Amino acid sequence: MQKFEGKSLAAGAVIGKIRFYREAEYEIDEGDYDDSDAEIERFEAALEAVKAHKFALAELAEANSDSDGALVFVSHVALLEDRGLITRVENYIREMRKCAEFGVKVGFNDVADDIRSLPDPYIMRRSDDILELEKEVLEELMGASRGIYFGKDPYILAAYDLTASEVARIDRKHVQAIVLKEGNMNTHASILAKGLGIPCVIRVETLSYASDGKEAIVDGTNGFVLLQPDEETVRKYDDVMRENKAFTNSLMRLKGKMTVTKDGQEVRLYANISNPYDVSTVLENDASGIGLYRSDFLFLKDREYPSEEEQYLSYRKVVEEMNPRSVIIRTVDIGSDKSVPYLQLPDEENPALGMRAIRISLTRKDFFKTQLRAMLRASVYGNLRIVFPMITSVWEFKECKEVLAECEEELKREHTAVGTYKVGVMIETPASVIIADQLADEADFLSVGTNDLTQFTLAIDRQNPTLDRFYDPHHPAVIEQIRMTIEAGHRHGCLVLICGELAGDISLTETFMRMGVDGLSVNPQFVLPLRQRIRELDLKA
Repeated sequence: MQKFEGKSLAAGAVIGKIRFYREAEYEIDEGDYDDSDAEIERFEAALEAVKAHKFALAELAEANSDSDGALVFVSHVALLEDRGLITRVENYIREMRKCAEFGVKVGFNDVADDIRSLPDPYIMRRSDDILELEKEVLEELMGASRGIYFGKDPYILAAYDLTASEVARIDRKHVQAIVLKEGNMNTHASILAKGLGIPCVIRVETLSYASDGKEAIVDGTNGFVLLQPDEETVRKYDDVMRENKAFTNSLMRLKGKMTVTKDGQEVRLYANISNPYDVSTVLENDASGIGLYRSDFLFLKDREYPSEEEQYLSYRKVVEEMNPRSVIIRTVDIGSDKSVPYLQLPDEENPALGMRAIRISLTRKDFFKTQLRAMLRASVYGNLRIVFPMITSVWEFKECKEVLAECEEELKREHTAVGTYKVGVMIETPASVIIADQLADEADFLSVGTNDLTQFTLAIDRQNPTLDRFYDPHHPAVIEQIRMTIEAGHRHGCLVLICGELAGDISLTETFMRMGVDGLSVNPQFVLPLRQRIRELDLKA
């Protein structure tokens, strides 16, 4: 038996046979081509085919409640429509008289090199997306297969690395686990892999192609692979897998139960979603409501700004299906790593600190008012709450409320019904924590977004893998700011929720309960495990 150490991406354990996925190798003709127009037509046709495939993957991801995956594929379409990239490829084809394949290979690599030279870590990582798209356009030009398929028997998929599109093409019925020799915790591919709900271990550098076809145990919880395990180890992991399944089944008994500690302290458990299709999962897991509906997907999935009617139908569906449970909709948080070409936002050296979220909304009032009107129209059908992201000043929140009031007056003049609603603030920066008392005096509720709060408190790009050892969501400064926010909110009779990754961190559940948090909003599948943890606590013991 051999043990190969790696890094855990998704927990769980499986026993199966490894199948190693090898990427196709391409031989590209570097000779001269006289008919440049024909080669450019081939290139354009390949681009359109890949874009169509990306849109299809986005729709499939959305239908499967995989909003993160859908956003990845829509962002890929935006890259394929970049005029600079297209011009670079066409210049190689026309001016150097090369074939379409040569133009794609060299042109895409040139753009990837240019991106890597930029100072911003997030933009640098877009070079990986460019190289992934290069491969897909070449596949289309050469007629290569897009599938990852090893037959009908279950197997463990191993690879040097996988792109987001390759992960999306995985046969979910047969892939038991994923093992990668490389991989990164925060790439688009990793986000999609975590969403598959199967064990995943990355950075297993010593695993080789020689393991293909051999039995292995993938321990996604502890981050290693056991190749050709002995009988005793197999029996041990058989027991582990039975226990995991029994635990999952046992959580079903908590549906309909109160989320309350042994000494009687109650808390609300909400769910985070990104599109209307997630509502069924929220209800299946018995969440008290939706603590964060990210409206961003509506703005990223299309090539143009979503109309008021389209937004209204989306919000109405969620609010109506969740009624009487509450739904908190966050106004759009785009910019930074969420590119929207039709807004023509300026290039920025530090996009996470630039024109994003509420700064876009307050500088493009028509854009903002269209979204607010749609939300207000949907408020008739249930229990709506509106939260504004990236607020750092009281004047910003007041201006948001003023625009909201203008929209309500407009709708009433148009004889359009508006229901009741509440408004809140996302606490995501140290600035908002320091003025939390003033914000709580103006708001109905506060919602702590721990992902950005950690990033801005520690001055660390949370998507930069080279900074993993420095990125600490449990940093005392982060925890203290959460406590400060809860206390400030309660001084003004304001409810306080936590909706970032830390909300589902069971190691911090008791800490948050002792702070008196009013609600925790997590991914739907974390609701019942978190309920169990809270019901085990006795805060007076």
